[in-house]
Amino acid sequence: MKILVVGGGGREHAIARALALDRSIELCAVMSRRNPGMARLTARLLIEKETNVRRIVEFATGQEVEYAIIGPEAPLEAGVSDALEEAGIGCVGPSRAAARLETDKAFCREMMNAHGIAGCPRYRVFHDVQGAIDFINGYVGDLAIKPIGLTGGKGVRVMGEQIDRPQAIEYVRSLRGHVVLEERLIGEEFTLQAFVDGKHLVPMPLVQDHKRAYEGDIGPNTGGMGSYSMPDHGLPFVTDEDYRTALAIMKDAVSALHKEGFPFRGILYGQFMNTREGPRVVEFNARFGDPEAMNVLSILSSDFGDVLIHIVEGTLSPSNVRFEQKATVCKYVVPQGYPETPVMNALLTIGEYGGAFLYMANIEERDGILYTQASRTLAFVGLGDTLESAEAIAETAASAVTGHVRHRKDIGTTALLEKRCAHMRELQ
Repeated sequence: MKILVVGGGGREHAIARALALDRSIELCAVMSRRNPGMARLTARLLIEKETNVRRIVEFATGQEVEYAIIGPEAPLEAGVSDALEEAGIGCVGPSRAAARLETDKAFCREMMNAHGIAGCPRYRVFHDVQGAIDFINGYVGDLAIKPIGLTGGKGVRVMGEQIDRPQAIEYVRSLRGHVVLEERLIGEEFTLQAFVDGKHLVPMPLVQDHKRAYEGDIGPNTGGMGSYSMPDHGLPFVTDEDYRTALAIMKDAVSALHKEGFPFRGILYGQFMNTREGPRVVEFNARFGDPEAMNVLSILSSDFGDVLIHIVEGTLSPSNVRFEQKATVCKYVVPQGYPETPVMNALLTIGEYGGAFLYMANIEERDGILYTQASRTLAFVGLGDTLESAEAIAETAASAVTGHVRHRKDIGTTALLEKRCAHMRELQ
C-alpha cells in the first residue's frame, strides 16, 4: 500500500515514522524543503511547494498512491485534499470548505454562534479598519486581536498584555481591518486532538503546548517550543467534567460542519483555555498540532495506516485507536535568536540521545553535516511511566545537541506543571 505524506516538518516526520512501522506501507512525500529524517523513510520524494496542487496530484497519481495525509494547514486552504479526492486518492485532511474551521477565524466563530456550540468567547468580526478601531477605542479590558486568515500560529496580539491600544490600532491597520476581536481568555491552555471520519470522532490524549520562546513562559510566541502529556492521557488541571465539555464541543463542531454540507474528515485539533467558567475555544485547527502530533503519535500502539483507512472509509470507531499508558515530553531544539533573529546555516551536531525519539524539522543536510535554518530545527520526545522519567529522557537528548541552538529546559518539569495547577486553583 502506498501512502503520501504532504509536508516536511517535525509533525510530518512523526506521521511518517508512525506509518513506517508497518513494513507493508510504501511512503511517498511532498515537501518544500528536504527533511533528512523523513527522506530516510520514504521511497519517493518530491521537493515542491506544498500548495502546488497540480504538481502534487501529478506526483501522487504517477506513483499510484492509494491514500494521502496532509500535515500543514496551507495545503488544506489551497485545496490539495479536494484535488486528491477528485483523482481517486483517499485523503486524510478536510476539504477546503471544511478546513475553514481553521483557515477562516470569522467562519469558525460565526459557525459556533449559529449552531449554538458551547465554549465560544465574546467576539466581533470586522472587515473594515475604522469599525475595528472604533471598537478598540471603546473596549475596556484586555482584547485578543486575531487576523481572519492563516498566520502560522503567530498572528494573535493581545491588547493589554503584549501591546497597548495605539499598537493594537496600528496592527489592525496593517491587517486592513480583517480581524476577529475577542475577549481575552484567562486560564490554562490544553489541546484535545481527534481522528474524525466525517461523523465519528475518536479522541487522543490531552497535550499541553508551550508557545513562549523562553523558560518561565516569557518572550514572544513561537510555533511551539515543546509539549507534554500524562500517563493517564489527561492533565491534572483538567477535570473529568472539563474533558467531557471539551469533547462535546468537538463533537458539536463536527456535527455542525456535516449539517452545513461539508463533512470534516481528518484530524481535528481543539485548542482550549480552561477558565474559571470551564473550557473555552481558543481556536480549532484542521490538522495535527506541531509539536502535539509528536506526543500522541509516539505512543500510538494501533496501526496508523489502518486508522487512516477507517477515516477515509467512514468506519472509524474507538476500537481502532489505542495509545500506550505512557507520559511524553517533547522538547524542540531551535536556532539561537529564534523566533526574531534565528542564526541560519550554523553547523550543529547531534550527540548520543539515548532512548528518545528524534524528529527533524527545519534543518538542512549537506554532505552528511546538519545546519540550522530559520525555524524550529528538531525535536526529541521522551517516553516514560511518569512525567519525570519522560522529561529526563527528553532533556538528556536535547542537551546532547551542540551548536548555535537552544531549547527550553523547563518543559515537562514537575515545577512547571505545579505552576500550571496552582494557577488553575487560584482562578477557581
